[in-house]
Amino acid sequence: MPDSKIEIENVNIPGKTERVDRAKYAAMREALLAVLPGEAPGLTIADAKEALLPLLSDTVFPQGKTAGWWLKAVQLDLEAKGVIKRAPKKPVHLYRYQPV
Repeated sequence: MPDSKIEIENVNIPGKTERVDRAKYAAMREALLAVLPGEAPGLTIADAKEALLPLLSDTVFPQGKTAGWWLKAVQLDLEAKGVIKRAPKKPVHLYRYQPV
């Protein structure tokens, strides 16, 4: 049986990892990357959440509950890994990072 947990990072606390539910992480990661544009300025967190909620399975996220927490956890992990970036704009705007 594969491990039901996955280790994630936090861009704000380098070197610290957290073990979280693999299925919820994977579902949120897929949804977030599907809605984020590939260039700055990207989307605000609120706009990204609104866009990805319909993509989430009701079995993994019943009525979208806890989606906000998972969005933040996945955001911080993907930022730490360099998969997504913050645009230099307020409020926070996110976009998929594609190295040249």
